[in-house]
Amino acid sequence: MVKLNKIYTRTGDSGDTGLADGARRLKSDARIRAFGSIDEANSMIGVARLYVAASPDFDPVLARVQNDLFDLGADLAVPEDGQPKSWTPIRIKAAQVTALEAEIDCYNAELSPLNSFILPAGNPLSAHLHLARTIARRAESDLVALMHTPDEVVNPEALKYLNRLSDLLFVLARYANNKGADDVLWVPST
Repeated sequence: MVKLNKIYTRTGDSGDTGLADGARRLKSDARIRAFGSIDEANSMIGVARLYVAASPDFDPVLARVQNDLFDLGADLAVPEDGQPKSWTPIRIKAAQVTALEAEIDCYNAELSPLNSFILPAGNPLSAHLHLARTIARRAESDLVALMHTPDEVVNPEALKYLNRLSDLLFVLARYANNKGADDVLWVPST
């Protein structure tokens, strides 16, 4: 486990930061940008959890997702470079993706089908879950950019995880809106 005795190290004062394997990267590097977006999505899920009293069954789901997002950050912090490590790096696994799919199916089964696009609105829990969803979509885009950066290798399960996460957050946002009954429908201009 990680032990943090000192919060500031001054090692990033020149614009770079360290990965878990000791490598240094610019703070504008595609890998650093990807885990910054993942961290932001995780933080927004934490904010959404402040409103979870409206749907208490969400809290264990969202808590597990927050832990998974730390796993994803740890996965990205140790690039897959084919070099042997003195430890086993944490990697997102297919079982974590499958768990998201099971939760999507479970909550979505209680929702009526959509006949319109919905606005990211409703009660505070729903609105915050929608915001977390959009941040997760950006994190997914940042991860795709990293995957298409020369000499970068990314665990394909990481991308699948982010793709399913945004779907789960969409379904949970609808569920939080009185199981979709209080969704705010898009009204196209005429």
